[in-house]
Amino acid sequence: MTTNPNPRVLTATSADGSRLHIEVYGSEGAPAIVLSHGWTCSTLFWAAQIDDLAADHRVIVYDQRGHGRSPAVGRDGYTTHALADDLEAVLGATLAPGEKAVLAGHSMGGMTLMAASARPAFREHAAAAVLCSTGSSRLVAESRVVPMRPGRVRTRLTRLILGARAPLGPITPVSKRILRYGTMGPGTAPDRVDACARIVHACPRTVRVAWSHVLGELDLDAGVGELRVPTAVVTGTADRLTPSALARRLADALPDCVGLTELTGMGHMTPVEAPEAVTAVIRGLAEDHLGAGADRTEHADKESAV
Repeated sequence: MTTNPNPRVLTATSADGSRLHIEVYGSEGAPAIVLSHGWTCSTLFWAAQIDDLAADHRVIVYDQRGHGRSPAVGRDGYTTHALADDLEAVLGATLAPGEKAVLAGHSMGGMTLMAASARPAFREHAAAAVLCSTGSSRLVAESRVVPMRPGRVRTRLTRLILGARAPLGPITPVSKRILRYGTMGPGTAPDRVDACARIVHACPRTVRVAWSHVLGELDLDAGVGELRVPTAVVTGTADRLTPSALARRLADALPDCVGLTELTGMGHMTPVEAPEAVTAVIRGLAEDHLGAGADRTEHADKESAV
């Protein structure tokens, strides 16, 4: 995976003073797409989407607090409220007043969109959204990382594994097999496993553990109901971290779901495992709700009204 080596680099300041690293790819003035990555990842996770979409869009990516080049924060700074604050800060730093964008979030990035769905900046700037390999609640109870029947024992073991304080250590063949088992489909190409391993292992241990506690207690069901823009849902059928049942629940609860895409054999890291399919969903929403596509839809609506 490669990306434009010369993005425009910005820094946004969140409500609590936390600094957020932002990269902007593509031409100024092009329709905007904002990509929000998940737990233990970084802007590098979106490399394939940037390569494709930046040809004719302005692609905005940022490191969630504590990830990539966004500094870690104090213990109380890891909350879903902070995720929403950070997204508002990024939108304010990169989009003109009233400018619309397609917002796509993977895993914790999708949770970010749900957490921010009722915020003024989200309502001002979101034209459409993509929730990719994510869920709004019951993440630990529904997770299939531990190969046991659902129940209290599996939930407890899952919570211990996801919140483990042990360092991930160096990238080895064994660690890559473990990562692929937990987060990717069984047929994922080795180079894509390598790419994910480099990204995940770069996440600081304290940040990984802090966010694991937030995800373990997640309840953003109310935020799903506030997500009142056209929203597409994407899931991998082999996702153990956020199984497809969570995606189907989202699709049923969303006020304006425009499609549920189930990617056969794909795991949790769908933007890396199936980049063409995920990019196609994002691009389709951009064509329908930004720029010329949105203009055509608005014109057709006016003609129909007349």
